[in-house]
Amino acid sequence: MKLNFTLFIIIFSTLSGYSQNINMYLGTFTDGDSEGIYKLQFDTIHGVLSNTKLIAQAESPSFLAFSPDRNYLYATCRENDGIISAFKINNNEDLELINSVDSHGGSPCHVAVNNEGTKLVVSNYGGGTMALFNINSDGSLTEALQVFKQSTDEEVSHAHSAQFIDHYLFVADLGRNSVFKYQKSDVGDGYKLKTESIVNMQPKAGPRHFTVTKDHKYFYIINELNSTVTVAKNTNNGFKLIEHISTLDDDFKGESYCADIHLSPDEQFLYGSNRGENSIVVFKRHHVTGKLKKIQNISTEGDWPRNFTIDPTGNFLLVGNRRTNNISIFSINKKTGKLKYSNSFDVPSPVCLLF
Repeated sequence: MKLNFTLFIIIFSTLSGYSQNINMYLGTFTDGDSEGIYKLQFDTIHGVLSNTKLIAQAESPSFLAFSPDRNYLYATCRENDGIISAFKINNNEDLELINSVDSHGGSPCHVAVNNEGTKLVVSNYGGGTMALFNINSDGSLTEALQVFKQSTDEEVSHAHSAQFIDHYLFVADLGRNSVFKYQKSDVGDGYKLKTESIVNMQPKAGPRHFTVTKDHKYFYIINELNSTVTVAKNTNNGFKLIEHISTLDDDFKGESYCADIHLSPDEQFLYGSNRGENSIVVFKRHHVTGKLKKIQNISTEGDWPRNFTIDPTGNFLLVGNRRTNNISIFSINKKTGKLKYSNSFDVPSPVCLLF
């Protein structure tokens, strides 16, 4: 009887068009109609967004990150030349501000939390610094544990993103044209510089974001200034450069600047966003060599695609078009990796999409 009832529910759900709605959080720039951080509902069956709701007023919360247990959310904000705000996610999934701390650099643009939920790192594009914070048990942030100044007399740093990987901290620095590697310090609770560049970048490449395979063997670095992806292999003897490959269509001749990069959940495909060409590039990834083959450049159906994300089912890719105030949704062919445009949803100045 129980089996028959379960079967009935499955059949009824299918026939009635039953859908599962999940939350998506949206970071924005507030130089237009936006007022801060928004929450939306995403239908994982039909691939549509709905129910835009302002859940926290903030000044240009341009990048968001969850704690590992998803009880807390952290945002880079441009108030007072740069702060990091910690929020508690309440039972109704609205946000409650816990505290805010100085980011120690202008224009904070990226934030990441370690797997233990004990440390947070912020990249300050304008200030050319990276700051490390401890996270308290209640989700609040301490004052900065360390502030790293990466500028030299010859080169101005523009730290753009950072990630905790194993016992290391990697930082993409657009200004220094490098991906820095820091290791845990022998003394104290912080980090110290291990190497200033894991691989040699092309001149004026401008590393912005990077993504890493689950085994931490291959690094894929998207370069804003010359519209390329740099592939590097993590070996016992350090990093080995595999290749640099263009993100643009062979026929595109205008100016374009890369933004975000993500692997598919099965790591068979790699996606990147191009601002100018206004496209998502799709690469087929060789699982043994790590090399890439470009298989598609598809219009984002909007202007200036900054951040994008793949939904938890792996069936849809959502991209925020900042200048046209819309999120475009694409279905993903899991066999080929290619995208197909589905629909668009209007939102104010989208710059960070977080499931």
